[in-house]
Amino acid sequence: MRDGFPDFRLGSVLATSFTGTLSERHGSAVERIPTPQRLVDWLTVSGLAVDSCTPAQLDLARELRESIHAAATAAALQDALPAPAVQVINDCSAQGRAAAILTPEGRRQWRLSPASRVEDALSVVAADAISIIAGERDGKLALCASPTCRAAFFDTSQSRTRKWCDMNTCGNRQKKARFHAKQRNPGSAE
Repeated sequence: MRDGFPDFRLGSVLATSFTGTLSERHGSAVERIPTPQRLVDWLTVSGLAVDSCTPAQLDLARELRESIHAAATAAALQDALPAPAVQVINDCSAQGRAAAILTPEGRRQWRLSPASRVEDALSVVAADAISIIAGERDGKLALCASPTCRAAFFDTSQSRTRKWCDMNTCGNRQKKARFHAKQRNPGSAE
């Protein structure tokens, strides 16, 4: 990754990986796409390469990211989906020109037109969000148990009881905090 920027937190679900470009939402927020070029970088590592991005396209991407997060959070809590977020997701989904293709290995991949735009890539992200929020995929939307994170993630574990958006960050941080608390107060019960 580019020097001076935090690493991307990539998961197996495109839409929730995209919402992870802003992490620690309830703590010291970490913006992982602070510049148009950084959005180009994220799209590239996510298989949606575009040539360039304008500041207005970055603003649109962030609006989509926050709309997906709001709708996914509502879905995870089994609340009503916020109408403005649904509108942004639907508008972004309808704006793009992308096609699903089958690779020789039998996997789905997205093909953007040769003159692809950020809007084309964002339409793929929006379509992915629609599929998980609408319950079309095998899994469950959940929220990270870390009080500073609360990221929406798509739980595909067998038991559907995953607690953390990422065990290597939020999960380990919480385990360390419990360990240190136990060390400070060894007589306390769990």
